[in-house]
Amino acid sequence: MATSNDIKNGTVLRIDGNLWSVIEFQHVKPGKGGAFVRTKMKNVLSGKVVDKTFNAGIKVETANVDRRDFQYLYMDGEDFVFMDNDTYDQITVPAATVGDAKDYMLEGMSVMLASNDGTPLYIELPASVVLEITYTEPGLQGDRSTGGTKPATLETGAEIQVPLFLEQGVKVKVDTRTGDYLGRVTD
Repeated sequence: MATSNDIKNGTVLRIDGNLWSVIEFQHVKPGKGGAFVRTKMKNVLSGKVVDKTFNAGIKVETANVDRRDFQYLYMDGEDFVFMDNDTYDQITVPAATVGDAKDYMLEGMSVMLASNDGTPLYIELPASVVLEITYTEPGLQGDRSTGGTKPATLETGAEIQVPLFLEQGVKVKVDTRTGDYLGRVTD
């Protein structure tokens, strides 16, 4: 147990049996009345974001979340298999827990796996990854102007928007949080 004064970004709270991760917090001390903590929290499992206010000093239940480095090994049917980088133990994580992270994961990639009491909660990817374009419409001469984009399929199967001049086989840097094209990568 902790008090509302201990709430910080990244703290995971257990409220009504659900786990909520604090995205933003603000301690407020108005001139009149009691102090309080205003938070924006994300449900760890569903991803739903809500605003919640706690009075100062009230007790809140924190959850113990273990975040460790894992290596993505392979897909087993609908599930994903990861290996703990420290103990070499393998863990199978359901596709629902992996979520949209699957669009940017390649075999052998290192990821952060958060778990609570041995139950995988979510996957954290690096801020950006380098992936190869496996299919896109060919570019035309003169398609070098700024602003134009076209869809491109990456080696993971994800589809993103890229500039018109990029072609199949080119490696690109992709933001894993938004899915945005960040630039071309030259070897």
